[in-house]
Amino acid sequence: MTNPILSDWTTPFELAPFAKISDDDFAPALDEALQAHSAQIDAIATNTEAPSFANTIEALEAAGEQLDKVLSVFFTVAGADSNPKREELQREFSPKLAAHFSGISSNKALFKRVANLWARRDDLGLSEEQARVLMLSHRGFVRAGAALEGEQDARMQEIKARLASLGTSFTQNLLADERDWFMDLFEDDLQGLPDFVVDAARAAGQEKGAAGPVVTLSRSIIVPFLQFSPRRDLREKAYRAWTARGANGGETDNRDIAAEILSLREERAKLLGYDSFADYKLETEMARSPDRVRDLLMQVWEPAKARADADAEVLTAMMQEDGVNGPLAAWDWRYYAEKRRKAEHDLDEAALKPYLQLDRMIEASFACANRLFGLEFKPLDVPLYHPDCRAWEVTRDGKHVAVFIGDYFARGSKRSGAWCSAMRGQAKFPKEQAPVVINVCNFAKGDPALLSYDDARTLFHEFGHALHQMLSNVTYESISGTSVARDFVELPSQLYEHWLEVPEVLAEFATHADTGEAMPQEMLEKVLKAANFDQGFQTVEYVASALVDLAFHEGAAPADPMAKQAEVLDGIGMPAAIGMRHATPHFAHVFAGDGYSSGYYSYMWSEVMDADAFEAFEEAGGAFDPERAKALEDNILSTGGSREAEELYLAFRGRMPGVEALLKGRGLIAA
Repeated sequence: MTNPILSDWTTPFELAPFAKISDDDFAPALDEALQAHSAQIDAIATNTEAPSFANTIEALEAAGEQLDKVLSVFFTVAGADSNPKREELQREFSPKLAAHFSGISSNKALFKRVANLWARRDDLGLSEEQARVLMLSHRGFVRAGAALEGEQDARMQEIKARLASLGTSFTQNLLADERDWFMDLFEDDLQGLPDFVVDAARAAGQEKGAAGPVVTLSRSIIVPFLQFSPRRDLREKAYRAWTARGANGGETDNRDIAAEILSLREERAKLLGYDSFADYKLETEMARSPDRVRDLLMQVWEPAKARADADAEVLTAMMQEDGVNGPLAAWDWRYYAEKRRKAEHDLDEAALKPYLQLDRMIEASFACANRLFGLEFKPLDVPLYHPDCRAWEVTRDGKHVAVFIGDYFARGSKRSGAWCSAMRGQAKFPKEQAPVVINVCNFAKGDPALLSYDDARTLFHEFGHALHQMLSNVTYESISGTSVARDFVELPSQLYEHWLEVPEVLAEFATHADTGEAMPQEMLEKVLKAANFDQGFQTVEYVASALVDLAFHEGAAPADPMAKQAEVLDGIGMPAAIGMRHATPHFAHVFAGDGYSSGYYSYMWSEVMDADAFEAFEEAGGAFDPERAKALEDNILSTGGSREAEELYLAFRGRMPGVEALLKGRGLIAA
């Protein structure tokens, strides 16, 4: 019988046939796909014809179709709907895949062909895009260690395999800690909690099989609980559990894993001739060097800390008025900040939330994409990997553009956070293929599902990534969509968040779940005025995490990452009542893989550009200015990684921005 993963997908838009795929299909499909891909690579490497762009670079681009199908399906379900079998498969696949791709990048015959083309690049008559793909291919081989020989080459392969296994273990330990902990709430414990928090807690209790409502470590439940629960003892218990993820001792403790990962990264960088892993990693980013990253972060840190310190004094006074003596604690900040927001802005999130229905916010994100780029969204009735998922066909002028999948609700089988991925990237070679893009979030389930303002911003953020994938218009998949510098990839997503704050968007789509009435003008104005509320806290918790990440990778790997974390936080004067957004044992951005290692700063680097980019719309005809929208699509959203990120931004804006727009946008300096 043909394995359904490897068969021709005759489904609508050639989507994965999820209804036919079982967990037992993954291992044999992967083995077969790896063998097929290895044979294709061997054929390219041993080709007796002289190297050409077609028989080497384009041949590499065309290889691995079966493997792409297996990995796109497996990693989608492993991240968003895991189970013990899938976790076991992930542990098994991780070293296998690392060895496979390491074998390709260290294939001397293959690298010789690529190096030959690189040496003759000026005589090959390549298009601009082809020249870019050749450069990236050559650079990728060199940075992967293809030029290493003997013991150094062998050691590099060992390091890659070990890092892959450690990253998988880190992720699964974190998922286990998040999945296994919950706190029962009794009726007395619910007093003071808004209905939407109680409803989310009851739904979480049902999912956990508990006798009643529970608090879980899902951000969409624990953050509102910390905001609204008057029970300081329960807030402390929940907060300590949330921040202890990955650091509870036993089999799921991530601290030793983090130390080994940092040590191996340093060794890897030095094998390649770099002073540190940060020097290696940042070489290909817009920032280029650790010094430029630190300079940006410290320019933001000082005004953010000053704001946070001033806010802490206000919150401490509020707490003492409640009869609580002693210093403000990390489990107090959100509670008193919410009370302050209600007092100063007369804005109650419990009153606001019914206006932020998930379905209406999805409609809003689609409507903005329609006005800006002419995209239209039609619901699809197709089998997907979980009943919570939904799908839409994306068209423009009647022509198919993409399939978009949304998986919005938190559940125990899903890792925390929110992300966007392409199950199939856009390409024109070796054949035309339209993207299949998925947004995964962790919102609390409800009937109807209601979002916090931060949740709504997350929805727009991830949809900005999706637009980057859907509007891609390049030839080669390796440079399509979000295949750009890490500190550029967040620009489209963070820029799209601005459209949530456009008054006419909220006026149309922020409608009450019970009455259907539009958000009152007075409330809308309060929402927009309060958009920068508590930015001292939010900026400090983020920048602290970014500075710790940079310090981990900038010099010698610390033997004790927790001691290094404490040293960095002490050195910058971290406010006692604010925790890092991601402490080391649950810093999945940095330790689940190499993606954001030495790169967590990139959200802020991109924010410098997104604040400036939205100003370009405001300086023109407003948020929906058609000329600016076309320039954004032509120069950024459609171009993928076909040119250097700085070149793309300059083509859109005409200049590079300074940090002032970001500081003004966050309200940390006067506008």
